[in-house]
Amino acid sequence: MNQAIEADSTVEERFGKCPYATAQSLIAGKWAVLIMHYLEDGPVRFNELQRLMPKMTHATLSVQLKSLVSSGLVERKQYESLPPKVEYSLTDMGRKFHPVIEALKVWGQAYIDYLNAGNSSA
Repeated sequence: MNQAIEADSTVEERFGKCPYATAQSLIAGKWAVLIMHYLEDGPVRFNELQRLMPKMTHATLSVQLKSLVSSGLVERKQYESLPPKVEYSLTDMGRKFHPVIEALKVWGQAYIDYLNAGNSSA
């Protein structure tokens, strides 16, 4: 890590200075990685995305999407139709997250295998 960043600084103070703190801040939402995973194949409408999410409320998904939109990782496109249609998709920067999602998938599966081998203390 960059030694110029003070050890007692907060994650917020490190945002934009430390790559780890910046990434942590951007994907800090409980559902951010899963949402980005579901958007990898192309635009998804709000209700469709909500159906894909495990037991997520409308309000929670809305908050998570607004955060991802404001950080520039997800794009919101509203169509002027009746009823109104809104789609979400990854931005160019959001698509650059794909290798991270793939790495998380591989690591997550390795951990599932570890648990299934009886290595769980849970």
